Amino acid sequence: MREIDTRGLSCPQPVLMFHEANKADSASPMDVLVDNEASRENVSRAAKKSGWTVTVKDEGNGISRLELRK
Repeated sequence: MREIDTRGLSCPQPVLMFHEANKADSASPMDVLVDNEASRENVSRAAKKSGWTVTVKDEGNGISRLELRK
């Protein structure tokens, strides 16, 4: 499983990182760490459009883990 850490980055960088990882491997599960609501919403939307199921887990301290599964 891959983990993409986008903490400290603002959009569109987290979405671009998701798209890059998805292009490299569109089947293996991945988790994306985000630390702001805009990134959480935008990465979730992009992942769903690409056919991923998104589960959001609260990691505490304002950090969310987006569990992306096919």
